[in-house]
Amino acid sequence: MGRPSGPRTPPTTAMIDDLARRERVPARIAKGELDGKMKCRIWKKLHGEEARRFDKAYTLMEKHQELSLADAFGVVQSGLPVDQFMQRRARVKKKEEVKKARGEVAGDAVDALLNGWLAANTELMVVLAERTALDNLKSVERVSFVFEKMGQTEKLQVVALTKQALWEAKGNSFERDPKLTQTPAPVTRQPARRPYSDPRPFLEWVGKTITITLRNGLILDLPLLGVGPFDLLLGTKENEIFVPLHAVAKWLQGLAVGAPS
Repeated sequence: MGRPSGPRTPPTTAMIDDLARRERVPARIAKGELDGKMKCRIWKKLHGEEARRFDKAYTLMEKHQELSLADAFGVVQSGLPVDQFMQRRARVKKKEEVKKARGEVAGDAVDALLNGWLAANTELMVVLAERTALDNLKSVERVSFVFEKMGQTEKLQVVALTKQALWEAKGNSFERDPKLTQTPAPVTRQPARRPYSDPRPFLEWVGKTITITLRNGLILDLPLLGVGPFDLLLGTKENEIFVPLHAVAKWLQGLAVGAPS
């Protein structure tokens, strides 16, 4: 008898996954066999090295139920132990999440403040981890500020910026965390490993008072004026304090903890 005529019923995802697991091949090869194309055993003969990698990946999946095929194949290709590979993958995922989060927040309010200080040649108090300095902002680069006296200063060194007049009037009244005042918290260069790198949770608190502790121990209990991809603005109009997210060690929303520190 001849082969039945008519269109072939497309294989379901479950059928493809089942055959791929049994034959220990990529899903596309299993689908090809179910579509009447190359059989899995033929593919394994023609592509021995790749077939062996997939066999190792499926073996890992049997031992580690939490692994997807993509993760298991990544472990095989990397040569790393499963736990190290998953840790590295988590860091990469977190980095991607931070980048996405920053892209969802506009920086207009922060840019307007910095540009206003630049245009007016405003005398600023530059708050660093272990000291303060009176200076004027001359330009804002991608990873640094350029000041008149201090010159080019990496943004990671800056804990806060504000007008000299505001600091002289209010600076001594701010509370301090004794431990952080004595030993400021370091800043890791990997944003994904910082306490606060995602600006989005702060957005709903604009216009409300929050309490943040900076890495040098300075505690600010002030209204949140604006949020940028990398920074916060606190205080009131004409009396703003610029705070980079990397300088935040703790965040309190009123009396409730805002995010894990």
